[in-house]
Amino acid sequence: MSDVKDILTDAEHRMSQSLDAVKRELSHLRAGRASTGLVEHIKVEAYGTEMPLNQLATISTPDATTILISPYDKSMVNAIDKAINLSDLGLMPQSDGSLVRLNVPPLTEERRQELLKVARKYGEDGRVALRNVRRDTNDQVKKLEKSKELSEDEMHHYLEQVDKILEKILADLEKHLEAKEREIVEF
Repeated sequence: MSDVKDILTDAEHRMSQSLDAVKRELSHLRAGRASTGLVEHIKVEAYGTEMPLNQLATISTPDATTILISPYDKSMVNAIDKAINLSDLGLMPQSDGSLVRLNVPPLTEERRQELLKVARKYGEDGRVALRNVRRDTNDQVKKLEKSKELSEDEMHHYLEQVDKILEKILADLEKHLEAKEREIVEF
């Protein structure tokens, strides 16, 4: 029995990780207003290696259309500027020697539609990953039943539990996806 409990715990953990990955991807999508999530993952060439921007600077949003980046080491301003220019954000950094400002312009209707498609693709990729975890878990439970470690009734009970876990996490994914779609459309 502990084998099955371990299998279910592992499935829930893997599903949660898939959900977290989708949330992270969605947070990187630009939705018309400034968000630190847009830039914190950008890799900056610093001290001979590539580091995420959030480890090199304080990132804030003083208002809805501005991202303010304040490097811990002022000599990193040019490297941060360069990394933002090389990123696929399409934002032009403005630096004054100690700070980097990014003005986030309002989205055009065409760009909103593109971002909605990207968000929906992330959502669908997440659903596929969750279903793959369910399939793998169901296969493990069915193997236990075949090897006579579980009765058929127990197997069906555990398969239902896997489906309940999946439904709960899918509902959470849908909630986050809807929120992001609303954010893209409204701002």
